[in-house]
Amino acid sequence: MSKKLLEIASEIVETQVSLTPMTAGEISSALRAVFSTLHELQRAESGEIELPEVEASAPAKTLTPQDSIQNDKVICLECGAEMKQLTRAHLVSHDMTARAYKKKYGFTLRTPLAAKSLTKARSKAAKKRGLPGNLKKFMDARRQQKAKASAPEVAAESSKPETARAKRVRKRFSPKTA
Repeated sequence: MSKKLLEIASEIVETQVSLTPMTAGEISSALRAVFSTLHELQRAESGEIELPEVEASAPAKTLTPQDSIQNDKVICLECGAEMKQLTRAHLVSHDMTARAYKKKYGFTLRTPLAAKSLTKARSKAAKKRGLPGNLKKFMDARRQQKAKASAPEVAAESSKPETARAKRVRKRFSPKTA
């Protein structure tokens, strides 16, 4: 080999440190682990030892629909992509609508396909704008309008003469007198 094992190991660990912050202890243990692995591989290459067969890793834990919606991200159960919200455009790439996706994976139709933090932020913004109070006022006003509109209809229906069929029905179900 043109380079010594220690040089190769230090280059590998140096690359790790440049990508992720590590403490001095982590750097030391990583350097030892890389060096011992390289040394073992070198011995196996020269025929001094035989490497044991590597066991297949355990299959990845399957993600349940409830676990796919997390605090900071949503994981698409079709492709495994992680994002803040499953958009219509993303679901179209799987030839699905949001409704079909929710039915397929057992979500209620009211469940938002967005990260919990995003849902909370939207709720907080809506409350800040006064949406719940305004919505309640709107619903009350609508109920009153419906009540006013149906009041003349109720009065008109009560003034209509009873039909023969209505009398028969009432007669059939009236209590018997002796």
